[in-house]
Amino acid sequence: MNNSAPRIAPREGIIDEVKAAIGGAFVDAKHAAFEDSITVARESIVEVCRILRDQFGYQQLMEIAGVDYPSRPERFEVVYHLLSVTKNHRIRVRVMTNEDKPVPSVTGLWPVAGWLEREVFDMFGVLFEGNDDLRRILTDYGFRGHPFRKDFPLSGYVEMRYSEEQKRVVYEPVRLAQDFRAFDFLSPWEGAEYILPGDEKVEGVAPGAPTPAAAGEKK
Repeated sequence: MNNSAPRIAPREGIIDEVKAAIGGAFVDAKHAAFEDSITVARESIVEVCRILRDQFGYQQLMEIAGVDYPSRPERFEVVYHLLSVTKNHRIRVRVMTNEDKPVPSVTGLWPVAGWLEREVFDMFGVLFEGNDDLRRILTDYGFRGHPFRKDFPLSGYVEMRYSEEQKRVVYEPVRLAQDFRAFDFLSPWEGAEYILPGDEKVEGVAPGAPTPAAAGEKK
């Protein structure tokens, strides 16, 4: 499948070089979608990132992302996206964790990680040891749960509105406001017994100008 985004030239042998440099911290590696990814031991993430920055020239931390796999013993992946501006190359570093095991913070290497770690904490509930400002950053005060977890309900737990009676913002249990909440999930063209507006036209031609099909039949 072609992609309009420019491809990054491969950095030959980078995985083998990184594997040799980080030693026992190495867990796995793969090359996919024209990018290299390595999985490392959670407790070694700071040292691995330091080696990638200082020895391999990955100067910038572009993003920290979270992924939730509820069926795994350690359900969360924390993915660090690093960029080498001198080599024009990107690499991903992954660690595994769960709700209870904190991931060492890389704020000592890249101060911008403070904001990125807060986002992963807010959305997934992953803890970062060493982040002195680990607060929610996207959800509201007192938000319940972590919305990017696969077991979080799509409708959430509470909704917020402004109360004219109380003259303030109030939180209430979610109430679906739409009028039609019962769906049969049947295609209108397959098996539905109800008649949609306009379907009556197929039963016959109403008085007036003939339809194009009817006009064609007369020829």
